Amino acid sequence: LSPGAKMGCFTFIKVMMILFNLAIFLSGGTLLGVGIWVKVDGESFLKIFGTLSTSILQVVNVAYLLIVIGAILLVIGFLGCYGAQKESKCLLMMFFSVVLIIFIAEVAAAVVALVFTGLAETLLTGLVTPLLKEKYGVDDTFTEIWNVTMTQVHCCGLNNYTDFDNSYFYETHQGYPRQCCDMEDTCNSTVAAEMAVQGCFKQILEEIRTNAGVAGGVAAGIAALEIAAMAVSMYLYCRLDEK
Repeated sequence: LSPGAKMGCFTFIKVMMILFNLAIFLSGGTLLGVGIWVKVDGESFLKIFGTLSTSILQVVNVAYLLIVIGAILLVIGFLGCYGAQKESKCLLMMFFSVVLIIFIAEVAAAVVALVFTGLAETLLTGLVTPLLKEKYGVDDTFTEIWNVTMTQVHCCGLNNYTDFDNSYFYETHQGYPRQCCDMEDTCNSTVAAEMAVQGCFKQILEEIRTNAGVAGGVAAGIAALEIAAMAVSMYLYCRLDEK
């Protein structure tokens, strides 16, 4: 290509990089703002968008998720947009590095989810079960998150109702959470065994497998965008040496 064509290609890719990351930046700011709004004033959020749950506190974990995702998108969008605009090799390399780290983390999570499901279950059992015994019924936020999860997913504990044996909740209430007995008021070991409500880990795995096609398509699309973003940022980075 002639120098003029190369410069025109560089300028086009640079503008696309700026616009693409500006959209990411604005999306991140929007998600961050909504997340903060939900966290600070979840009740008004529910009034506007409808009652999503009988418990307003259910939006707390959604708020944290929105805040984290929004903050990450803000950082990525800023680095990509400002780095391309100012033709800063440092910012472009930072953008490339952040996206690469996220991409590697996603691939690692997918590998663990597909190959090491049994290992993941063992590790989670060792980590989560003691927390259920110690914090469920004591820590309000922890209890609410688990109540929402068990109610919405129709599950009990991580593995089953026995996760609550010898727990603070069991000792205090002389029974298991209602979700372990399919919302029956009296939830003892006999009723829980008869109901045989599955643990949340298995239920979530079943949900993921049921929607594996959709989840895989979304994941592949996100991965393709990340690879394209890394390729473009590296192209701009290398072309700056030739200018």
